[in-house]
Parts: sequence; structure tokens; C-alpha cells
Amino acid sequence: MYVPPPMPRDAHLEYLSSIPLFSALSRKELQRVARASDSVQIKEGHELTRQGDVGREMFVIVEGSATVKRNGRKLGTAGPGSAIGELSLLDKGPRTATVTADTDATVLVLGAREFAAVLDDVPGIAHKIMAALAERIRELDTKIYG
Repeated sequence: MYVPPPMPRDAHLEYLSSIPLFSALSRKELQRVARASDSVQIKEGHELTRQGDVGREMFVIVEGSATVKRNGRKLGTAGPGSAIGELSLLDKGPRTATVTADTDATVLVLGAREFAAVLDDVPGIAHKIMAALAERIRELDTKIYG
């Protein structure tokens, strides 16, 4: 993976604030996320997560897209603002899907320790992640029970 040179501080904060997961955060909270995360360029075809593996980091897609598959079956596509891999960091369970970049992409990476610290320090992110998880549960509930 290629790690680009650091962005100027103000540009990095503006960049973070444009991502839906972080858009409601204060400048101070954005600074906390900026210190904890790395912006990484990935190539088309790169696997961000592999179903069944232990999760050691989470990703937020900033630019590009990725395919989400479970048991070899496509579940959907993740694009800018999508959080990937947070479930494994929340419950320390195995990855539930394989996510592969469809295009060259820019992602933010938060390691497990950094993720836990950000959740403790920046409640706004925890609330957004909980809302996203609730939305997933509702979608599954609708699929299962109608």
C-alpha cells in the first residue's frame, strides 16, 4: 500500500469533515480523528477485509468503491463515507464479509487501539456508528420478517 505524504493540517480537517461519518464533528473532534487515522491509497482489487479473519482495523472509504461479499455472494457496494470493519472491532469477532476495492481508492484507516480511543474521546462518532448499525439491523429485519 502507498501512504501519501501528510496533507496540510487545515486541508486534512476539511477532508475529514466532508466524510458523512465525521461531518457533524467539531473541529477539536476532527483533530482527534486526524491524529488517530491514516489516509491510505489502495489499488483496485485490494482486499480491505476477508470474511472470517480477525479484525485489526476499520476503514472509511473517502474516494472510490468496493464490493462487499459474504460466502462469495455479492451483498452490495460500499462508497465514499462507508465504514468497513467496525463490527469486528466492536465485538472482537471475525470479519463478516470480504470487501474488495473495485477502483483505486483512498481510505482512512483506524487500528483497533486507535478506534477504541476515538470512540471514548469523540462520542459523535460512536452515535453515528450506532445509527448505522441500527439501520443495518432494520434492513435485515425487513428482509427476514417482511
